[in-house]
Amino acid sequence: MTTYSTYRPSAAPGRPQTPPSETPEVDLLRWPDVARVPGGPVRAAVAGRLLRSVARRLGLRVELPGGRLLVPAPEQAPTLRLHRPRDFHRRIGADGLIGFGESYQAGDWDSPDLVALLTALAASPGTLVPPRLQGLRRWHAQRPPLAELGTQANTRRNIQRHYDLSNDLFALFLDPTMTYSAALFPPGGDGAAEPARAGWDDLVPAQHRKIDRLLDLAGVGPGSRVLEIGTGWGELALRAAGRGADVVTLTLSEEQRRLAERRIAEAGHARRVDVRLCDYRTAQGSYDAVVSVEMIEAVGRAYWPAYFATLDRVLAPGGRAALQAITMPHERMLASSGTYTWILKYIFPGGQIPSVEGLAQAAAGHTGLRLTHRDAFGPHYAQTLRLWRERFTERADEVAALGFDHVFHRMWELYLAYSEAGFRTGYLDVQHLLFTREERPR
Repeated sequence: MTTYSTYRPSAAPGRPQTPPSETPEVDLLRWPDVARVPGGPVRAAVAGRLLRSVARRLGLRVELPGGRLLVPAPEQAPTLRLHRPRDFHRRIGADGLIGFGESYQAGDWDSPDLVALLTALAASPGTLVPPRLQGLRRWHAQRPPLAELGTQANTRRNIQRHYDLSNDLFALFLDPTMTYSAALFPPGGDGAAEPARAGWDDLVPAQHRKIDRLLDLAGVGPGSRVLEIGTGWGELALRAAGRGADVVTLTLSEEQRRLAERRIAEAGHARRVDVRLCDYRTAQGSYDAVVSVEMIEAVGRAYWPAYFATLDRVLAPGGRAALQAITMPHERMLASSGTYTWILKYIFPGGQIPSVEGLAQAAAGHTGLRLTHRDAFGPHYAQTLRLWRERFTERADEVAALGFDHVFHRMWELYLAYSEAGFRTGYLDVQHLLFTREERPR
């Protein structure tokens, strides 16, 4: 099936329109599965009954056209506002949670507080489908396309579909460091685990705090030989070079490489940093430290052994590998592994959110590396995503001026809100993980 998770913007920009009931027609060539409403009245009827059950169980307010309520609910409850119930039910009935996402892209539903609604749904993802229907999921759930599996042949295309969208697009909602990963904010008062509520101006120092903690974990200092797997737009390499390290950094995104090289040259570190367009499996050299920020999620579970084998191969004796990884509970990871989701179809093809246990097992089972330290800071990612989402929403006109249509805008709006909800509930976490080689007896 052809999908268009990251189309090339057209020359003619189109401003995202609200409310969604008034959205312009969806482009069939760019968004075939959003433009078409599937058939299947029986499945749609089942989806309607399921929605009623979920709304009642979770206390959701489901508003139908004309202001009617699906089930009684208070005004302050998380709200799902249906504009086209028939289309919504047909999409859910045909494609489950993928249909839920496509229905939002199409404008079939909306919410006055999207994060609150998604947080309510994410709080108990394993119970949305009643137990008597759980056994049918394996017949209903889609499998990832072979063309999106994390093979060396596919990975560059998967990465380019997200990161080669447009440097200008990412610059609209990222802070000036162009860091596209969780920041680390100061702690809240009175020893609270939650970070203090942050504003936009807090994001740059929070990103530097995160990067510096990871570099400290890896032992990066003057003269260190560093391999970075996943360049981003170069900020970590810049911070490492600023410590006097020599850095080789790998990316599969031509757009990222171009901007990272420019930023590195402008900072005067071109002689210390080598940006290579290279798959992690073909990395060469010997390094005192390997660092990687939120890249393991793109590898795919079947390829974790190859990933850790690469780390083991390039680490010099006594070397340290420090990763920043988005994680989920191990049982949820096992349950979702191999299932095609809306995020995989439209945002991150070929990916898999790992569990800490899964990564530790992959390293220990195929290499001499062992997980020796971990720090979790999931609530900080919720803060980071909130700031990105607010910025993205505020700059909707500029997104449209780049040529991205209303379907793309709603897709990214849902992606950022969905991710924020995952971290708010603890369904997702983000961790700093240190792997060191097990010392063998002489």
